[in-house]
Amino acid sequence: MRYKGYNVEPSAHALPSGRYAANLTIENSSPALESSFCFEALDYFFEADHAVAYASRRARLWIDQRGKPAAR
Repeated sequence: MRYKGYNVEPSAHALPSGRYAANLTIENSSPALESSFCFEALDYFFEADHAVAYASRRARLWIDQRGKPAAR
């Protein structure tokens, strides 16, 4: 999916315990600012779709926060 100029790839990784780890890859789609950020095991869930939804929300929050100046 795309969000504010970034390619966002949320995913769920199945673990031996039966839980799913919420993983996330965010790539800047601008050719001048090529960069990629990977976040693994943001949190753990019993349902794969919950893990993907959580990673999607975290991506939007992370991207929105990057557009704001740092607090002093």
